[in-house]
Amino acid sequence: MEWTGARYADKPTVEASTWIDADPARVWSLVSDIKLMPTLSNELQAVEWAEGADAPRVGARFVGHNEHDAFGQWSTTSQIVACDEPREFAWAVGEPDDPAAMWRFRLTPRDGGTALSYWMQMGPGRSGLSVAIESMPDKEQKIVFVRMREFEAAIGKTLAAIKRLAEHGVR
Repeated sequence: MEWTGARYADKPTVEASTWIDADPARVWSLVSDIKLMPTLSNELQAVEWAEGADAPRVGARFVGHNEHDAFGQWSTTSQIVACDEPREFAWAVGEPDDPAAMWRFRLTPRDGGTALSYWMQMGPGRSGLSVAIESMPDKEQKIVFVRMREFEAAIGKTLAAIKRLAEHGVR
């Protein structure tokens, strides 16, 4: 990731893509499985459905439990904002109208397999990063840049794991 000088209010984004030698239905079964995600992440430790939800659908909520060396442990409630099988799965962290972050998988049939993109947007709602920025406002751009690089690396790792699972059944 190249330096952009982005600030939190700019709602910076990162996206990566891969081609998977598996049909979209197979890939969909992985990206829409919220309980799978902690096994693919260094930061997300556990997930459970909330408020009576038990499957992915627009409006369903889930709680994610996270851990990071610099930020400690925290939990967030997310709401699914797109669930268009087998094309798009997206969720807002916090309130959908003012999310701390947005995350999205897009699946496109391509060359007998699936093109999978994974995108995230930081902000505009408050998050744990807001506290760090408020305590060191002169370092906001660097704080945002470092966090976006972490997200970029995590997205790449997750895509690689989904590819291995879809194609070979192993992480």
